[in-house]
Amino acid sequence: MNNRRNFIKTAIGASAGMLAAGQMSSGAFSPYSLPMAKRSQTPRIRFSVVGLNHGHIYGQTTSVIRGGGELVAFHAKEDDLAAEFAKRFPQAKRVQTEKEILEDNTIQLVVSASIPNERAPLGIRVMEHGKDFMVDKPGITSLAQLTAVRKVQKKTGRIYSILYSERLENRATVKAGELVHAGAIGKVVQTIGMGPHRMNLPTRPQWFFDKKYFGGIICDIGSHQFDQYLFFTGSTSAKILSSQVGNIHYPQYPGFEDFGDCMVQGNRGSGYIRVDWFTPDGLNTWGDGRLTILGTDGYIELRKNVDIAGRSGGNHLFLVNQNETQYIDCRDVDLPYGRLLVDDVVNRTETAMTQAHCFLATELTLLAQKNAVKMGKI
Repeated sequence: MNNRRNFIKTAIGASAGMLAAGQMSSGAFSPYSLPMAKRSQTPRIRFSVVGLNHGHIYGQTTSVIRGGGELVAFHAKEDDLAAEFAKRFPQAKRVQTEKEILEDNTIQLVVSASIPNERAPLGIRVMEHGKDFMVDKPGITSLAQLTAVRKVQKKTGRIYSILYSERLENRATVKAGELVHAGAIGKVVQTIGMGPHRMNLPTRPQWFFDKKYFGGIICDIGSHQFDQYLFFTGSTSAKILSSQVGNIHYPQYPGFEDFGDCMVQGNRGSGYIRVDWFTPDGLNTWGDGRLTILGTDGYIELRKNVDIAGRSGGNHLFLVNQNETQYIDCRDVDLPYGRLLVDDVVNRTETAMTQAHCFLATELTLLAQKNAVKMGKI
């Protein structure tokens, strides 16, 4: 017990100050991940990119490079998207066909942010060619796709990893994981995940407004929240208690959904999820993403992208327990996902994300979307 208390004290104290004391930086080692690998100038794997249809591809690519991957090639049908990507990553050769990447035996990993309903079929082709696959969320847009992906993944033994960036690429959320797993708030009882987004209508491609391409609002941005729910509660099985979706504000796009929420109950905790496309233009970021983690001995609240009380930047963490109230500035916390994924590609392990977790988060998301009650006019 004393050892656990000492670890919590060290993990918090190394990165936190009392709420009244202002901001400090943090970077404590996570008790549930591998230690940081020594950086080497020699890349550990070669990887390529197929599909640039969402801006998340830049974070995905950077994550793998940061983890020790060498980007060697990319394929995109759209010249404008390809030109921007080539400007950002000039070391990568643009190839004319997907086949050139799939049949290159020196490439071990394919990364994608293609149109959402095209991601699972691409992942299947990648795995059938003996390569691992890392994809933007939603990585799968239907239960039929999930069945097919599970079958091929089991047969090939390849990695099918979905980068849930609201957890894996957000420093405050990584820090919250360290604190929760160290016992800072006791046993987790519930998570409340909020995923508001800004529409930015002029920037959206046509497929964005038709759910047959993105699967629906819960399938799309709600998938982040299911990933976090499973991770923080430790649930290995769960069921959807209720869910609803609606198109409240955009009747000109009848195939679109701008609001969704659901309640989930698992074997180790419960969760509430709300997602929407109502972030106002007056906010200085695309969405005030929030996560509250309730424990038996305290709670953690994350303001991922903005602190509307006035602190600059993102990655804000508030911790309240039996002893104190603290604010933790998480801007310097290490992001281990890319490094661990490269480790998994090299070592055939599951340290970045287990396959069971990846598929269960997806299954819950798809079930909540499929069974959602349609909201009427407000």
